[in-house]
Amino acid sequence: MPDKKPPKGLTDTHCHLDMSHFAEDLPEVIDRAISAGVGTMITIGSDATSSATAVELAERYESVYASVGIHPHDSSGFTPDAAEKLRQWAKHPRVVAIGETGLDFHYDYSPRDVQRDVFSAHLDIAIQTGLPAIVHSREAIEETLAILRESGIKQGVMHFFSGSPEEAEEVMKMGLHISLAGPVTFKNARELRRVAEMVPDEMLLIETDAPYLTPEPLRGKRNEPAFVVHTAAEVARIRGISVEDLARITTLNAVRLFGTGDVEGTGKVAYRIRQSLYLNITNRCTNECSFCVRFHSDFVKGHNLRLDAEPSVQEVKAAIGDPSAYKEIVFCGYGEPTLRLDLIKDVAKWVKEHGGRVRINTNGHGNLIHGRNIVPELKGLVDAVSVSLDAHDEETYNRLCAPSFEGAFGAVVDFIRLAAATIPQVQATIVEAPGVDVDACRRLCKDLGATLRVRTLHVVG
Repeated sequence: MPDKKPPKGLTDTHCHLDMSHFAEDLPEVIDRAISAGVGTMITIGSDATSSATAVELAERYESVYASVGIHPHDSSGFTPDAAEKLRQWAKHPRVVAIGETGLDFHYDYSPRDVQRDVFSAHLDIAIQTGLPAIVHSREAIEETLAILRESGIKQGVMHFFSGSPEEAEEVMKMGLHISLAGPVTFKNARELRRVAEMVPDEMLLIETDAPYLTPEPLRGKRNEPAFVVHTAAEVARIRGISVEDLARITTLNAVRLFGTGDVEGTGKVAYRIRQSLYLNITNRCTNECSFCVRFHSDFVKGHNLRLDAEPSVQEVKAAIGDPSAYKEIVFCGYGEPTLRLDLIKDVAKWVKEHGGRVRINTNGHGNLIHGRNIVPELKGLVDAVSVSLDAHDEETYNRLCAPSFEGAFGAVVDFIRLAAATIPQVQATIVEAPGVDVDACRRLCKDLGATLRVRTLHVVG
């Protein structure tokens, strides 16, 4: 049986490879998916027969994993023996989830009271076996959410999500992921595009639901796992990232939820997002911001940033390679980069000498850290600075950021003013957190000579 390893490329978290649509060319379908960059597929059981076939396919193909369950359409066929069979299948190393299960009030192929009971039974099995649940909901979102809440389940995915951003929020509050399928590519999918934009990185998955829901520009054809690249491209466009970024984010999420590979365990010194290369030179920081991602995850845009040790100048240069290959080189990472000012100056000088552009993302504490105005030392080495202003006044700043210095907010404001007089491009950033007066921040930045960027809470990188 294949060993797990860090998967590459995209993951199709929901397809039905057992169906008759693939009877004539399944090996070619899987080969096309792999050639398209889809390294992992989860084939989903919808009744006892298809669940058994899903397990067989997962045993046969290294890139395929299985989920076992009874679709709401077939809930009437759910028996105690079927429940026990699911529990036994759940022990199989290639079975990674329970489902799909849920409610479908569009067709009502099974009575609604039966659907509810079988859905609850599946959730109980998922909790008992420690596997995530794959949830189907069609024209039944309120009842689906109510049953999920009552079950107490903490891990799973709402597959082929078709609801509103508000409904997505309710799903995620329970710990379930949101999976987007081909319809997000449709021209009239305004609501889905809003969902694709607002779901935090760590809660996002993508799928095909093949052979159904074929994405643009291939609508009308049989869907297959290779076509998830089109969904990925549209979701990446909506989120303003590259397809490579989207693949890394969603595949990491699939690995962590389903166990379809190993999670990268080493913190990165250099990591690419879009066309920029970010440098992670320290995990130390002089703030403890309530909204900071490092307090609940080791990952940003799918990159592990939890360093085992701070890198040397030479290690940073080696991690960069050719600076001119990127739009910009950004000192950022999981900590406050100006804590390592000498390294910044050495590396920035080298980057500039080799045709690169330099930006620093900082909390603005550099002058407090070093007991002097460090801005003149950055002149000629740094092309842009992004400073986390985070609030409109000291009280709000202290509440949100818990700085280790007294008078930190005033120092941040001074740093922005000094930088704006010295560095070509200076931007202040805030997060849309409760109590932050965005208009007051905008007026303050105008007075300081800096532009303002307002970040949505939980959007990082």
